Amino acid sequence: MALPPGPLSAPPIHTVECLLPSVPAAVGEARSLIRAELVRWGRGHEADDCLVIVSELATNAVRYGGSAYALRLEDRGDRLYGEVFDPGEGEPRPRSPDVESLSGRGLQIVAALADEWGVTAARGGKAVWFFVGRTA
Repeated sequence: MALPPGPLSAPPIHTVECLLPSVPAAVGEARSLIRAELVRWGRGHEADDCLVIVSELATNAVRYGGSAYALRLEDRGDRLYGEVFDPGEGEPRPRSPDVESLSGRGLQIVAALADEWGVTAARGGKAVWFFVGRTA
């Protein structure tokens, strides 16, 4: 499954990509991979926001996206760029769940933590992407 190109800013200094099955356990694998790479890149201080964002996007890919999803994270120097590509149809949109709802807040969380985020249609699916800036 080829990843679509993300929005351009600076060329990546470091990149990690992986293909994961659409099963709940793979969300934890995605978080572990991202945490390890951010520490290796010297950007562990930015892990918390990235891990929450990746968790939300990977969970959506597992729930709605198909049999597998692809994850990419890039260190672009001034910012981190990430995306989750899945072959599912439709475009994810933030919802407005009531206070009793147990789900439906994931993209609101992504919007609150990411400096920028969006959805790009791609051949065979879509990519939900985000940018997180340096905080230290």
